[in-house]
Amino acid sequence: MCRNIKTLFNFEPPATEDEIHASALQFVRKLSGFNKPSQSNEAAFNLAVVEVSAAARKLLISLQTTAPARDREVEAEKARERSRLRFG
Repeated sequence: MCRNIKTLFNFEPPATEDEIHASALQFVRKLSGFNKPSQSNEAAFNLAVVEVSAAARKLLISLQTTAPARDREVEAEKARERSRLRFG
């Protein structure tokens, strides 16, 4: 899957609209193969981003868990450490 799409569920503070949109944009880019669509495909591309954002928002709202919310900074530090170990 796309490495740039980050997990948005069960974080404190919750995912922002910008994070949901960025995730949807990455997903549509991956599916379409376009980083920036041509003018003839731009409307379809942008509509797909809006629809995927809405679906992602709906999913995040409907998910439930009993696990405690994860801290963004702690998870970011873990990711940096994994990256440091992997790439040096």
